[in-house]
Formats: sequence, structure tokens, C-alpha cells
Amino acid sequence: MKTIGLIGGMSWESSIEYYRIINETAKQKLGGLHSAKSLMVTVDFAEIEKLQHEDRWEEAGKILVNCAQSLERGGADFIVLCTNTMHKLADQIIANVNIPFLHIADATAEKIVAAGMKRIGLLGTRFTMEHDFYKGRLIHDFGLEVLTPNRSDRGIIHRVIYDELVQGRIVDASRNEYKRIMNDLIVQGAEGIILGCTEIELLVKQNDSPVPLFPTTSIHAVAAVEKALEDHR
Repeated sequence: MKTIGLIGGMSWESSIEYYRIINETAKQKLGGLHSAKSLMVTVDFAEIEKLQHEDRWEEAGKILVNCAQSLERGGADFIVLCTNTMHKLADQIIANVNIPFLHIADATAEKIVAAGMKRIGLLGTRFTMEHDFYKGRLIHDFGLEVLTPNRSDRGIIHRVIYDELVQGRIVDASRNEYKRIMNDLIVQGAEGIILGCTEIELLVKQNDSPVPLFPTTSIHAVAAVEKALEDHR
């Protein structure tokens, strides 16, 4: 079994989910008392959030590169970045380590393609919904058509993530807003919805949507176990 290197803390609420899902999946696949071999380095999210909103991405990248290098030195066989938004800096991380990087958008897109879908809705932070690092990968590498909410609704999605979900607050009124926004995307032709922020699936579940949801935390965590077990006998 390979050792999974996790960069967490963005936020710690979703990092807990990664750890839980990874170990539950390892147990399901291997049985008995098995769990996953992993290392985790976590950041102080307050520092990262400040750099995000001040557009100081290069500085944030240096922090994540240091985390990745620490995991590599510690014996990790590959890197899992436990956040969607910070995949904006994936190339910077990849360029500075000598072990593979498991990209969250790739793992998610593979599930969407396998489901036979072409037009997909995307929810996430404003950075994920508006910048090209995530949408562009889905469009250019996997041939998907990506729909995002209108400007006002993108603001709602972003606010709920930072003001509520990363602080562990689950608010019913916000769930209803997310459901409304998802329904608007479905009316526009979305065949499924990507929950493209690792905290969103704390709020929204499959029974909140009439079309399939693609919860990126769960997808990424399961893909990490599958990669860790590639050569397992």
C-alpha cells in the first residue's frame, strides 16, 4: 500500500472528511482492521484565506509547496491537496516535488465522463467558478461544457462557504438557496452538478438534487485510496 500525502486545513472541517472517507474506503476494500497509510500537513486557513482574497497567490503557493515537500521528505508516495480552490496552484506544487499529484478536477471529470454526461453545473468558491484553472481543465482536457451560476448567485455560494461552512455552520436557509441555484442550472441544461468546494457536501446531499451530484471530497478521497492500492497484492 502506498502512503498518501495530504495537504489539509483548507478548511479542517473538510480535511476531517478526507481522513474519514479515505480510511473507511480502505477498510471496505481490504476488510479486517485495515486503514490507509497517510501523512497529513495542515495549514492555518486564516493565513491562506487572507492571501486568496488579497490575490497573493504566489505567496500561497510557496506555503503549499513547502507542505508538499515536507510530505515527500516524510515518505509520501503521492500528493492529495484537500481543497478545490487551491488547485489554482497545482502546477506550482507539481513543479517542486518528485512524486505524483492527484488532481481533484481530473478525478471528478473521470466520474462525469463515465456517467455519459457532457453538460455539467459547477458550484464552488468564486475563484473556482470564475477562474480558468478548474473550468478550463474540465473543458479542454475532458470535453465538458461547464455551467456556472449568475454573478449574484456566485456571490451567495461564495459567501456561504466562507461565512458558514468553513466555520462549521450548517444553515437550512443556505441549503435552500443552494437548491434554488442548482435548479436554475438544471433548467439551463445541466445533467449533473459538481460540488466543487470540499465543504459544500457538508451542506448539500444527493436528495437535495433531482440530477446526480459529484461531491469532490468523496470522489478525490476514494481516488486516493485507489491509487494507494494500485500495486497492492
